[in-house]
Amino acid sequence: MEIELTKGGRFNLSKEAPNLNKVAIGLGWQVNKAGQSYDIDASVFMLGADGKIPNDKYFVFYNNLQSIDGSLRHSGDNRTGEGHGDDETIYVDLAKVNPDIQEIVFVVTIHEGQEKNQNFSQIKNAFIKIYNHESKNSLARYNLREAFSQETALEFGRLYKKENEWRFQAVGEGYSSGLQSFVDKYIAKTKQQESTKVESAQENCTAKLNISLEKKLEREAPHIFNLVKKADISLQKANLTNHKAKVVLCLDISGSMSALYTLGKIQRFAEKILALGCRFDDNASIDIFLFGAKAYNAGEMTIENFKTFIPNLLKEYPLEGGTYYGKAIDMIRKFYFPISKKGNHKSFNPVYIMFVTDGATSDESQTEQYLKESSYEPIFWQFMAIGKSRKDVKGKGILGWLAKAKTSDFTFLERLDEMSDRYLDNSDFFSLEDPESIPDQELYDLLMTEYPNWVKLAKTKNLLQ
Repeated sequence: MEIELTKGGRFNLSKEAPNLNKVAIGLGWQVNKAGQSYDIDASVFMLGADGKIPNDKYFVFYNNLQSIDGSLRHSGDNRTGEGHGDDETIYVDLAKVNPDIQEIVFVVTIHEGQEKNQNFSQIKNAFIKIYNHESKNSLARYNLREAFSQETALEFGRLYKKENEWRFQAVGEGYSSGLQSFVDKYIAKTKQQESTKVESAQENCTAKLNISLEKKLEREAPHIFNLVKKADISLQKANLTNHKAKVVLCLDISGSMSALYTLGKIQRFAEKILALGCRFDDNASIDIFLFGAKAYNAGEMTIENFKTFIPNLLKEYPLEGGTYYGKAIDMIRKFYFPISKKGNHKSFNPVYIMFVTDGATSDESQTEQYLKESSYEPIFWQFMAIGKSRKDVKGKGILGWLAKAKTSDFTFLERLDEMSDRYLDNSDFFSLEDPESIPDQELYDLLMTEYPNWVKLAKTKNLLQ
């Protein structure tokens, strides 16, 4: 028999269903006015005895649908709230819950509620219920009857341990600052006298949970959102999940690149680098520099302007005759680390440069000199050549000569990768015959081949904190 709870009411799950481990928490709501679009989200915070999440993976929401211990799973984001019954469901296997978890808090928030002037006064028939996952029999239910006005977030209910028993409480507490209310409450730093280790862990967790950006990407740029998820996998492998850096894309605009731009391949490649920027950069953007006969700072590519960025770019910066790496390297160094900022760079985030070209440069000695000088700065150069390398072409005689004549000579770029006499090895190189010939996941793995080790060495060399 289902028990109906009022605000603050409690239900002893362990006593009422002593052998039940697999439960489900159903949440539902309806919008007062038909046709209005409300994006309402259910989220879960799994808390330790101190009232904080012990790991960011114990914050389960639309972009992290399962807890790290495998005990809790989210059904996914319902963006409309239309229809009857449960809008979102949380599945919990109590037998698998980490013993350190003492409380599981269920919250419901209106995404961008304040910006859109939406709040819980416009929501009706909201409820939370707990039921047997296997039999579907409802055990307890709380129908929200409280009158709200400006609240955009609601702590709906909680499962908690007391005397080694699982109990459920109907909470019904409203807040006016959205999901951030709960992030601050359950993830934010506590007392300043806590150890540096704890503070660092909390800061990393908060930095990772850029909720507004995640939601915006998923809604407005789903292609970039999917690329970000692929980049995440490579960053996790490299232990750079919470790493911060400025991401730069430096593009060759010499005439030989024409087909790559015309066919949209550079645009699509730039989008893949933007996804990395969304993870590394707080501004979710990348800076674009160009080089041909001259070098140019072409501005920022963002999630607002990425769709037409490269085609529009070429209208202002037509393809040129000539290729000079050194001019671009010099411009980038002066932009991020001008003479006024020379010296101690430890307070700056590193700069990750994706340097793309399809041919040799006309200023080799200058390029080498600038690269050596930049080894004293927190800058990493990832060189990528587009085209078939001569060393990969097999064959002898006239046929071999003709085949090699159609390839590019990337010997100098390989030399930059292996160059000695640097304060720190600050570059890597790989080549692709076609920028779309490699799966996205493999590309991100390639981008993280040498950079993680450079980050570690840069810290030992006092270039980074």
